[in-house]
Order: sequence, then C-alpha cells, then structure tokens
Amino acid sequence: MADRPTIYAVAAQCGVSTTTVSRVMQDETFGSERTRQRVLATALELGWVPNGAARGLASRRAGIVGLLFPDLGEPDVGQEESPLYVDQVIRGAERIATHAGQAVLIAALKASGGKSLAYSVASKVDGLVIMSRSLADKDVSAIARTVPVVLLAHKPARRSLDHVAVDNRTGARDVTSHLLTAHGYENIVFVGGPVGSPDSSERFAGFCEALAQAGRTVPAQPVAEGGFTELGGRAVMERLLADGQLPRAIVFGNDEMAIGALSSLKRAGIGVPDDIAITGFDNISVSRHVTPSLTTVRQPMRELGEAAVELLLARIRQPDATRKTLFLSTELVVRGSCGCVETPVSRFE
Repeated sequence: MADRPTIYAVAAQCGVSTTTVSRVMQDETFGSERTRQRVLATALELGWVPNGAARGLASRRAGIVGLLFPDLGEPDVGQEESPLYVDQVIRGAERIATHAGQAVLIAALKASGGKSLAYSVASKVDGLVIMSRSLADKDVSAIARTVPVVLLAHKPARRSLDHVAVDNRTGARDVTSHLLTAHGYENIVFVGGPVGSPDSSERFAGFCEALAQAGRTVPAQPVAEGGFTELGGRAVMERLLADGQLPRAIVFGNDEMAIGALSSLKRAGIGVPDDIAITGFDNISVSRHVTPSLTTVRQPMRELGEAAVELLLARIRQPDATRKTLFLSTELVVRGSCGCVETPVSRFE
C-alpha cells in the first residue's frame, strides 16, 4: 500500500492545528460547521483516515473488522434496506469474525454525519465491509486507500475493490419464468424497491429477461415502487385495487412488499392465487407462515455476511492479492401464492 498522507498534511492544508483535525474526525459536533466541512473535505481529497492507537502495535493489527450499513431509522433510508435482511447479514458477519478471533465494530450511518462516523470507524479497524448505499463512492474510495474494504451488494466504482453480491438477476428470472411456464399467466408485472437500489434494478432486469425469452412485451420500468417495506407493498396494492385493473400475477422485489400486498388483498376479498398470483424475493422466515404461503426466491442473506468477512480477512492477510468478485446463488422456493399446491409448514420450521 502506498505511503499514507498524514494528519500534518491535512492540518497544513486547512490552516488549523492537528488537534482540531483530530477532534473533528472523532466528534461530529466539534467546532464550527465551516471548519468541520473543510477538514472532512481535505481529508477526503488527500485520502487520509486517522490511525487508532492499536495501529502503533508492531503487527499493525487491531483484531477488529468493521461493518457499515445505512441507518434504517432515518426517513427515506429505512425503506432502502429491510431490517430483516440487514440482521441476517450482520449475524453471518459476526459468526465468521468470531470464529477467526476477531471483534466486529458495527455502525449505522446516518445521511448527516455518516461520513465522519465512517472515518472514525475506519481508524479503529483492520478492514471494513461496507453495505450498499452506506457511503458515497468518493468516500468509499478515500477510505479504501487506507484500510482494506469489501463492498457488499454494491457494484464497486473502483475496480480494485473486493465485492460480494447475490445473483439477483437469475433469481428474479427464475421466479418469473415459473409464472410464465408452469402457470401460463399472461399479464405479469413487477413491483420494485427504491430508486437507485442495485438489488431492485437487477431483479427487474431478470424479470425482463424472462419476459423477453417467452416472447412477451418487456416494460421500460416497474409498474410501481414499494420501497422494500410491508407498508410500501400495501400502498402499491391499494393503488392497483383502486385502478380496478389488477394484473394476473405480480412479482414483488422482496418478501416484505409481497406480504403487505397479501394483507391488502385479503381485506378486499381478492383471492390469492385464484384471482391474482403473488411472489416475493428473500425467503424471510415469515414467508412460510402467511396465507397462502409465499412463493419466493431464497437469497443467502447470512451467507452474504459470512462471505464478505471471509474475503475481508483474506484481503487483510494478503493486501496485494488479485481483486475478487463473488456472486452467491439463489434458489426458487415454490409455495401456494403462485398457484402451486400448498405444502404444510412444519411447526419445527
């Protein structure tokens, strides 16, 4: 790794003391807004991240890996990632880190102040797993110049970064093809997640590929966006009901939206799958227990966290190794909501 810029360079370029630079990086409330922004911008420009005390050890290892993800409690942010999805990713990351004798420092990044928190976490760890949409690409690139970084479910802007993702496109293509070939449904639409979500974009692409392969008309965009939340799924379904022109089948971009839609259809007296077929994506635990049980695509959420930390630990051990991109496979899970015969759910599942 190239020689790292120093706190002295940041302080000199900003015209402040090194103490001020240090305080700004550790405490987002310190100093004036103008000073904070100048220091953060200069640190970003130079690619400087403060070193923690553990960096002074001969091994230069803190024995800690970091995991950054978007704060799900913020308006407009919590709808971009399912809390159930994030929980499973964290569980997988913790399992591998613990097995390797590493601690995990987990941080939820707010839209405001998230940059300084990310820099602070980077100063305390040997490497970072950064979940999609946690940080702007320019901030990820700056941090990656100082500590190893693995991106999770986010296409890297820098080709030199390791990347772990799920094969969303194939999963969505499989569930759409099932509706087309096994059931012969004619009018099928896709409900996506939030604008800018790479997962939603890839799932919509897979949906379109299945339609094209079947010789069907391919839409330019999803019929609606439900924000990856149960509330969003209910809202989309209620709008479609109000329009009075229900499709024969809906491929939802995740399970939570599909489950929200099921509740709206039940209240409206619309039969699933007799009147409309519904599918999801993720295979969260509750998808087995709704009525009818939800046809979906299993994505390996916990395995994502495991693979990301394994890749990060390998990068820490061999910083000059060739960059790796891992795509984890999905699996079609057929249940009752698409029109297939229901399989009784074991009480032990």
